[in-house]
This record gives sequence, structure tokens and C-alpha cells, in this order.
Amino acid sequence: MTDKNKLAAQRIYILLGALFITSLVVSNLIFQKFFYWYPFNIEIFGSKLFEISVGILPYPITFLITDLISEIYGKKRANDIVIAGIFASLFSLLIIYISSIVPATSWSAVNNNLFKKVFGNSAIAVFASMLTYLFAQFVDIQIYHFWKRITKGKHLWLRNNFSTWFSQFVDTLTIVFLLCSFGIIEWNNFKGLLVSGFLFKVIVAACDTPFLYLGVYLFKKRFKLKTNEELNLL
Repeated sequence: MTDKNKLAAQRIYILLGALFITSLVVSNLIFQKFFYWYPFNIEIFGSKLFEISVGILPYPITFLITDLISEIYGKKRANDIVIAGIFASLFSLLIIYISSIVPATSWSAVNNNLFKKVFGNSAIAVFASMLTYLFAQFVDIQIYHFWKRITKGKHLWLRNNFSTWFSQFVDTLTIVFLLCSFGIIEWNNFKGLLVSGFLFKVIVAACDTPFLYLGVYLFKKRFKLKTNEELNLL
């Protein structure tokens, strides 16, 4: 690979990493708002189907990006992004903590109580998300490369969906369990949120498959990659 192509590949990798980290951190900050996806008026386990946290909206993007990086840059580069996401989450937690202990002025549009109400549970959310995110992302990457070896780089839709579905179930189960354990969510909402969250992520994973195919196609065309060939940034 020429120096020009290597520089372009590095820049794209950094941009993908920025999108990944932003999606992860934002999902942890906005999780306390819940919404109802109105096209479906179905109840399951006493909760409306797709009555879920807005934090789930940017989260599936992280799995799409890690699958794309796994496919093009390889397993090690995907794991590097996961570790960077952990660091970013911890750093955001530190910033929130410092911001919460600094007293608000009398004319501040957001006073101390309102700030704590919005971000007060962020520490617990980040902690719970960190545990689930770390495990789920590494599971996703491992399964993705397992199917990539089995299929010899073919059947992209198979490894994309199988890895994401399993890792998203692990992620949803763990995060809902921890949030209920910490008292942020009532236990009577556990089953409904588990099913709603997982089904929503399955639908999103199926919908993002064409985007993964498009991304892989553009990468292979731009860098003239063969089937099962990966970019080397070194």
C-alpha cells in the first residue's frame, strides 16, 4: 500500500473511531429519557413494546462501526477502538463528577438540583454500561471473526447479524439487570425492557446490514482489497 493510501486509511480509521466514541458517550448521558415507538401498540410483560430509553438510539452505531473496522482493519484495530471507548467513558464520568460538585450561580439556567436530576445517575449508568459494553463488544468482535474464518471472508450478512444479535442480547440483559439492581428502573419493567430493547436492536442490526455492505464495498474499491484481505496501518 502506498504512503498516500496508508494516510487515507489512517484518517478514515480515526473518523470511524470518533463516531464510535461519540455514540457511546452520548448514549450514557441521555439514557434517563424513555420514549415509545408509536407504530407498535403492543404490550408485553405489562410494558408497551418498544417503550425504551433514548440511549439505545446511538448505541447500535457502535456495533456497526466495530463490524466495519473488524472487516477492513482487523481484530486488533477493532479491540483498540473498544479500549479507547472505555477511556472516553471514564473521562466523561470524571467531567460529570467535577461539574456536579461545582456550585451553580443564583442566575444559572441549570441549578444544582436540576443538574443532579439529569446527570445524577450518569455515574451508575456509565459503570453499568462499561461492564456490559466491554463484554458485549469483545463478544461481538470474537464472534464476528469466528464466522469470518468459517466463511473464509464470504457471507458478510451472516457474521454481521449473528455477532450483533448475540452480543446485543448480552448487552441488553446485563444493562437492564444492573439498572434494576441499582434502583434506577423498577423490577416490574425488567422483562418488558429486555424484550423491547433486544428486538429493537435486532431490527436495527438487520437494517444496518446494507450500510455495512456499502461501507465494505467502498473500502475495497478505494484500497483495492481482495476477499478476506485487511488493511495494515503499520
